[in-house]
Amino acid sequence: MDAIRVALIGCGGISRVHVDALTKLEGVRLVSICDLIEERARERAAQAGGCAYTLNWQDYVADPNIDVVHICTPHYLHAPMAIALLKAGKRVLTEKPMASEVADAEEMIRVSDGRLGVVFQNRYNQSTQYIKQAVDDGRFGKLLGLRGSVFWHRTPEYYTSSGWRGAWATEGGGVLINQSIHTLDLLLYLGGKAVSVKGSASCDLLYDTIEVEDTAHCLLRFESGINASFYATNTYCADMPVEVEAKFERATLHLFAETLLQDVDGKVELICSSAATGEKAYWGTGHAALIRDFYKAVRENRPFWIDGASALPALKALKGVYESSKTAKPVLL
Repeated sequence: MDAIRVALIGCGGISRVHVDALTKLEGVRLVSICDLIEERARERAAQAGGCAYTLNWQDYVADPNIDVVHICTPHYLHAPMAIALLKAGKRVLTEKPMASEVADAEEMIRVSDGRLGVVFQNRYNQSTQYIKQAVDDGRFGKLLGLRGSVFWHRTPEYYTSSGWRGAWATEGGGVLINQSIHTLDLLLYLGGKAVSVKGSASCDLLYDTIEVEDTAHCLLRFESGINASFYATNTYCADMPVEVEAKFERATLHLFAETLLQDVDGKVELICSSAATGEKAYWGTGHAALIRDFYKAVRENRPFWIDGASALPALKALKGVYESSKTAKPVLL
C-alpha cells in the first residue's frame, strides 16, 4: 500500500507533538510543512527528517500529492483552511477548537463528507475510557452527576507575544475556547447529550491585557437529567492537573490529570496513572494514540469517530456560556 502523504500547517508548540507522532507511523509520510515564518517552517521540516516546506498553505489545496492536512494554526484560521481543503477532497485533522464560531463549524461539517477529524486527545486517556465504560455498562449504577475544574496560569506575555491570542476576532474567546475546551469536551463525552448551559465568563486578572475571559464557570444540563458543574481559570500561579469527577449510585471516580481513583463504599483504589512529564504534560498523552487511530480510519476509508459532529457540542456549549454570561439566562443547546 502506498504511503499516506501528509502536510502540516502551523508551526507553533503543538505542531511538535504532531510531527513527532507522524514520524513514528508506518505507512504515513510527512511531505511538507507550512508556516508564515520561514525559520519556524524550516525548523519543523528538519524535525520531520528534512521534508519540504512552504510559506503558503494554499499550495496544498490543489496539490494532488497531498492526501491529509493537519491544521495547527491560530483558531480563526481553522475554518477557512479546513473548508478549502475539504472542498478540494483532502482529509483534514484540525486542532481544537474546530472553529471559532458555530456557523463556521457547521459549514465544515457540511462539506466534510466524512473526511474531517478534530483533536480531542484526552478522550484517548486510559482514565477517560475507564469512566466512559462505567457510564455505558452501568457497573456502578446510574451516573448521578459530573464536575470538572481547570486551574492554569497564563502571563500577559503569553498573550502579547502571540499576535492572535486574547482577542475575540482571532482567538474566539479565552480560557474556555483555548485551555479548558478539552475538559469541557470530556464532560460532554461522558454525560451524553447536553440540552442547556448557564454560566458566566469574566476577565478577573488580565483585564488590562486581553479582551477575552480568563475565568469562567457553568452548569450543563443533560438529556438524562444529570448536571455537570464546571470551573476554569487562567489566573492561578501554576498549571495544575485537570480534575474530573463522576458520581455514580455506588461509586465515585476521581480523575486528577491522568491518575484515576475509584471510591466504592470508602474503599479507594488506584485504577491507573500516567507517567506524563515535562513542560506541557498537562496536555495529556493522548495525541499519539489519536493520530494513530485517525490514520487507521484513513486507510480503511471511513470517517474518524471524533469528527465535526462529535466535536461541535463543546464549541456550542462554550459559546452558550458567553451568551448566558450576557443575558444571565440558560442557553438551549
